Amino acid sequence: MLKTKAKQKIKLKYEVYNCPGNWMELDQLKSFYEELKVVASECLDEVPNYQCLREDLRDMNRLIISVARSRDGKIVGFCSSYIFNIYDELILHMGLTCVSPVARGLKLTHKLSSKVVTCFLLNYSLTKSSWISNVACVLSSLGNLANYFDQVYPSPFLQTPSIKHIELALFIDQNLREELYVRKEAKFNSKNFIFEESVLGNMFQKELTDKRYHHRSLLLNQFYRSLLNFERGDEVLQIGKVSWLTFPKYAFKKMTRKFSKKKLLESQELWGVAGQ
Repeated sequence: MLKTKAKQKIKLKYEVYNCPGNWMELDQLKSFYEELKVVASECLDEVPNYQCLREDLRDMNRLIISVARSRDGKIVGFCSSYIFNIYDELILHMGLTCVSPVARGLKLTHKLSSKVVTCFLLNYSLTKSSWISNVACVLSSLGNLANYFDQVYPSPFLQTPSIKHIELALFIDQNLREELYVRKEAKFNSKNFIFEESVLGNMFQKELTDKRYHHRSLLLNQFYRSLLNFERGDEVLQIGKVSWLTFPKYAFKKMTRKFSKKKLLESQELWGVAGQ
């Protein structure tokens, strides 16, 4: 209980760095990189050469990074996402999120991701929708993307990918494996958008039974569990869309689900009374 109260008192400051490699001085960039590595080392068994943690700092030229800082200025969480130019379109790749143990339970994953998406829309997609991508084996991550964004494949809400979904998926498979930390040996299943053996034996591989990485929705858990072979180290490649309309649509869907759940509970209570 004391631990929970202590976390609630933490005041955080949020910052968003839009392609910092294009405007930061090299010394600043190196210092920022080291700060991010400290947080990653608190979350992962091994710091990967991936996203904002790549040793080649030129990658900072095409990353949006949101961070949460504590009162003393220390970074306690970050979300790093690539901006890819694919067929002359800018694509946002939802990438790596790390939250320090001292800040867990504060819903930072959602807050930091939202700030990255907002920055992307403001700067690169103000009046139109854009494509997004995600590669993950974490059920909560896959479920959240399916819930929050539009036209996501694979997901329970889209049975068949469009030609554009397929084009983007094949381009990512053939050209961006290194950036997305997908093993060269991994096989891409173009029907289900699965990278087979993508994270086999590395720090990103998860166990099916580890409920810390499950989504709260049983439907979403079951859907993505049916696609993945966890022992083999599979990951799902998701392709979807985002625009300013995405947020109110999600809020409406969430409100509708809550209303439906409430009505279901009320009907169950009525049936319970009638049956007595």
